[in-house]
Amino acid sequence: MSTDSTLAKPPAEPQVQDLIRFDKVTKRFGSRTVLDSLDLSVHPGKHVTLIGPSGSGKTTILRLLMTLLKPDEGTIQVGGRHLCHEERGGRLVPAGDKHVREVAKDIGMVFQQFNLFPHMKVLRNITEAPMHVLGLSRDEAEERGRELLELVGLGSYTDSYPSRLSGGQQQRVAIARALAMQPKVLLLDEVTSALDPELVAGVLDLLRDIARSTDVTMLCVTHEMSFARDISDCVMMFDEGRVLEFGHPDKIFTAPEHDRTREFLSAIL
Repeated sequence: MSTDSTLAKPPAEPQVQDLIRFDKVTKRFGSRTVLDSLDLSVHPGKHVTLIGPSGSGKTTILRLLMTLLKPDEGTIQVGGRHLCHEERGGRLVPAGDKHVREVAKDIGMVFQQFNLFPHMKVLRNITEAPMHVLGLSRDEAEERGRELLELVGLGSYTDSYPSRLSGGQQQRVAIARALAMQPKVLLLDEVTSALDPELVAGVLDLLRDIARSTDVTMLCVTHEMSFARDISDCVMMFDEGRVLEFGHPDKIFTAPEHDRTREFLSAIL
């Protein structure tokens, strides 16, 4: 496997430039190993797309970063800080809730399902977490929320309830809500899979704009290969909990090294 400067197996000691770092991370569900001793590093501002068949471990990586799951083995670092562990007495031990919440504040996620609060209007959906987690005043949170709604093309929908919006509009609100937390890392989990086909292009165009106009680091799981090719600095091919190959999208999509990658791409392109 060739070495790529954007994403590579990390050296023995953490590097300052690693924003996300997995060291020998294993995750099992019963007898099934979903991630198998995964080493992974992502530098700030980079856009990395994870591809591969369903069940290959891609979404598990995002869920571990969101602390919806915990690794069975290995460690995860975000911004140089351990996510699920903390140091006590010179050794790593499972982290307390306060430590996990503090580190996880740097991470935002947009899910397949929009997960908006149905009883809250659009603006409050965006402002609730910044006020309670980041400590912003209501005025600060609402000013930021209105700016983000303008960014995603929904500036006139502040007082609407989610049920009055289309699927594409709800996903735009979900993107604005994730950005409202001012994350260093934005996780995107098949964000168009629940949308009607005619709504997909608009959401992907919005994400392209965000990728080009901000310095947020993106880790994306998608089957939209043209989108992956457009926004990615690096594409990783997963199968059975392991990385088969990785590299610049031009390399992965035009000259993959692994037979399984060629087989996967030929089935979906």
